[in-house]
Parts: sequence; structure tokens; C-alpha cells
Amino acid sequence: MKLVINGEIKEFEEKITLEKLLDALELKDKVMAAAVNMEIVKQHSWDSHQLCDMDKVELLDFVGGG
Repeated sequence: MKLVINGEIKEFEEKITLEKLLDALELKDKVMAAAVNMEIVKQHSWDSHQLCDMDKVELLDFVGGG
């Protein structure tokens, strides 16, 4: 299965949930928001949100500054 993550194609051997994707990328504690195919997925749904081949995933972290 291929996913487009922040514009970069990554390949996975099997279907994966959004939460397992974050674990695999070692980003679970760093990501504050996630969108799949331009739709925000709420954090409480990450463990059940099943990703599909060629989904476009945007992972966002908020940075303070001025």
C-alpha cells in the first residue's frame, strides 16, 4: 500500500490506521493535527481511521513564533 505523506510517497506492506502510521514514523508525540485527503481527522479517531492506498496524509505540528 502506498501513501502520500506530506507530499512524499511511502510504501507499507499492509493496510494501516492513522495511529499506527504515526507510530511507524515515530511521530505520535509530535503531530498535533492530521488530515486525510484534505479532511481533518480528529485525534480521538486516529486509532480507528483506516487508510487506503494512495491516500494523501498531511501531518501538522504547530510552532509558536512571531
